[in-house]
Amino acid sequence: MNEFGGSYVHEARSAVHSGEGPQYNFYLQAAASRLREQASRRPLVIAQADREHLHRRFVPPPRLQQARQLLRNSCTVLIDGLPGSGRRTAALILLHELSDTAGSFHELPDTSDDRTASPLDVRDINRGDRLLLDLSEVEESRYLGIQEAFSDFRSHLVGQGAHLVVVLPHHLGYLLRGDLRHLTVDMGRPSAKRVFVRHLRQENILPPAAELGGPELAAHLARAPLRDVADLADRIRRCRDGAGADQGFPHWLSDSLAGAADHTARVAADISAEQNGRRKALLLSLAMFHGTAPGKVLHAANSLLTVLGHPPDTTPRLEHSDLHAELSEIGAETLPDGRVQFRIQGYDQAVRNHFWTYLPDIRRQLRDWFSTCRMQTGAEPSEHSEAVARFAEQVLRSNRPEDLTWLAKQWTLHTARADLLPDASQVLALGLADDQHGRFFRQQIYDWSMDTATTHGLRRVLVLVCSEAMARSHPDQALVRLHHLARRTSGSVGMAARQAVLDLARTDNRLYRRMLDRLSTGITQGQWDADFDLFLTLADPVRLIRSHSVSGSLVLGWTGILSRPVAYWTTPTVYWLNACRDIRHRDAALDILVAASATDVRTSGRLYRVALDWVRADAGDTARREQTVSDLLLKINAAQGIEPYKHAV
Repeated sequence: MNEFGGSYVHEARSAVHSGEGPQYNFYLQAAASRLREQASRRPLVIAQADREHLHRRFVPPPRLQQARQLLRNSCTVLIDGLPGSGRRTAALILLHELSDTAGSFHELPDTSDDRTASPLDVRDINRGDRLLLDLSEVEESRYLGIQEAFSDFRSHLVGQGAHLVVVLPHHLGYLLRGDLRHLTVDMGRPSAKRVFVRHLRQENILPPAAELGGPELAAHLARAPLRDVADLADRIRRCRDGAGADQGFPHWLSDSLAGAADHTARVAADISAEQNGRRKALLLSLAMFHGTAPGKVLHAANSLLTVLGHPPDTTPRLEHSDLHAELSEIGAETLPDGRVQFRIQGYDQAVRNHFWTYLPDIRRQLRDWFSTCRMQTGAEPSEHSEAVARFAEQVLRSNRPEDLTWLAKQWTLHTARADLLPDASQVLALGLADDQHGRFFRQQIYDWSMDTATTHGLRRVLVLVCSEAMARSHPDQALVRLHHLARRTSGSVGMAARQAVLDLARTDNRLYRRMLDRLSTGITQGQWDADFDLFLTLADPVRLIRSHSVSGSLVLGWTGILSRPVAYWTTPTVYWLNACRDIRHRDAALDILVAASATDVRTSGRLYRVALDWVRADAGDTARREQTVSDLLLKINAAQGIEPYKHAV
């Protein structure tokens, strides 16, 4: 058994320090702030307010009405369509349009998390739930397994009056079973121009039709995924807010399209014409650390040349051009505040794209170079964040998500480098937010949370990422990972993991039920001491106590608790007895305690003695305390088959 040293704390409202190890509060707060800022750019579309925000900007795609009808008649619809056509958004809207019920609106896990049998768990279905299952990036074996389990899952779904929308993996269309095709709708792509205009109107930007008819805008809308169409509208909003309304829509549109312009051909030609390795290194360094000080760019360029094995230049330094001239030769300009950037807007993006696309043989070295640059040079936190986002964009685009997990591990190896914690947190959060690779990161974080070899620094980052990033979009999976971290981590990080999983479980009745189920199962198995403390902190003598699923978990958990020494469970028992002074909760709470002690007469006796001591401890509320203990004794006797004594008439 893994030992867990701790004390019972019913609830904590702030960070708790266990007195172990160096303190990282400043950097942890910076990491949490960065993750929250990033998450605000990608809001949780499961939440009611965010679904309403999405609905106001939604343009119905072709065959949406067919999907609506299927969902209402069959409680299930499977959505297919090309990537970038808005499949997931359509799925969310279909569920959002259903009338609110007693159930919740949540996404089913897309990883197997502690499940050795069916990849679909009927325990995820509650009455009236609206469920989303996004399989758009699932691998073949899991897709086949889900289809095998789908019939049984769907029968439970119908029985609970719940509804399910599944986003299918378009690339695995040939594996879809014939008996599921009648539930499938091939969703079309809505008009990109209508989507664009709808987003603008929601920001109170109302250009005349003539200003929307330009060929440059038409070309962009024709090729862009719908998420990029929405991004263009958001860039126009930012231009309006920053430049002022007097410049007008044509100016905002021109600036926004310039930022989205495709400079691929120009950059390819420029790099092909450039034979000097140093200048190519400066190009990429400026593209990666765009808008920073010249010294930062020079340091990065020299580091890149070293990583790629370029021989040192023995020419005396003063016989070289100075850095200003070198930067000018690659199309850079110096801003009034001393920072440098390319003269052409969007050129930096095209340079990064070129290197990762057309030099695939140096991608690993580029990863090592970026890690070295971050670890050896100082910069403003905002510059770190922007550079990390640029690097993450490239490795995710080139299907190398493992580069980000490698960085997270490297940047958390040394406890002395707490300044790297925000960057390590950010790379994982960016991976989680990626539509194509998010599942890879959720699975990797699960594996790390289960691995006892995971370093202390990485565990610290995982707690932050799960609670601040994953919990927004996949709360069930965040709950599982935080629970594993809470079980396997000691010291202040373990304390933080336990507080984070408790906070998440308390946010929602469904998560509360699920966490109690996990804890009571863990207590029954007796493998993790942390489960006992977590249960005592989470178990509430009032919340949902009359629910069958909750009461069953509470009885199981308390049965394990009461098998421990009396000193361990006296304080939490007193907490429950105090709740019993309110007659509205007394019967249900006492029934839980009595059922948990019923298997052992000695345990029932210990419970009763603790209750008697509780009565004697406070003379201020004697009547209600005595009545509570009297009711407890009657229930204990009834559980043991002892009938109350009746006087003869």
